[in-house]
Amino acid sequence: MGIYSERIETKLRAAFQPAQLDVIDDSNKHHGHTGAHPSGETHFNVVMEAAAFAGKSRVERQRLVYQALESELQERVHALSLKLSAPGE
Repeated sequence: MGIYSERIETKLRAAFQPAQLDVIDDSNKHHGHTGAHPSGETHFNVVMEAAAFAGKSRVERQRLVYQALESELQERVHALSLKLSAPGE
């Protein structure tokens, strides 16, 4: 796990206390694409289930995650695919 993967996981756990969290670095599939970095850690898939998402729309959930990861998105992370759910969904 790289430094950005760790930062993403740490911040998401602190912000949402998820029941499930998977952070997958998908950068190797985007080599040569816009935003790709030679050392990777630019494209991520996040699957997270958290009570904090209950009653929130897909867009509201995404905004909460983007706020939590603001510095990573400004620094290095180019693409973030999100699958966010509340318990029981």
